[in-house]
Amino acid sequence: MKKLEIIIKPEKLEDLKGILESSKANGIMISNVMGYGNQKGHTQMYRGTEYTVNLLPKVKVETVVSEEASDLIITKVVKEITTGNYGDGKIFVYDVQDAVRIRTGEHGVSAL
Repeated sequence: MKKLEIIIKPEKLEDLKGILESSKANGIMISNVMGYGNQKGHTQMYRGTEYTVNLLPKVKVETVVSEEASDLIITKVVKEITTGNYGDGKIFVYDVQDAVRIRTGEHGVSAL
C-alpha cells in the first residue's frame, strides 16, 4: 500500500477529486495549508506599496491506496493537474506497512 500526499493549488481540487474517484480511491483527507516552493511567493502592490507574499494557499490531499492504484493516480495527476507554471504542486509517496479498520478489525488493503 502507498500513502499519497498531494499538494496542489486550491482551484485544482475538484479536478483532483474526480481523478481519485475514477481511480477507486476509497477515502481522502483534505487540509487547507499554506506554503511555498521554488516560486518563493509573489510580489503585490497595495496602496502604492510593494510587498512580498511568500506563503501561498495550497490544498493537501492525503489518501492510502494499493500500489497499482498509486501509479495510475500519479500518472493522471501529473497529466491533468499541471499548468506548466511554478506552484502546480508536489506528490509525496510513502510506503504504508499496514492499515486496520477499527470497526471490523480488517487488515491490509481490505481495510481501505
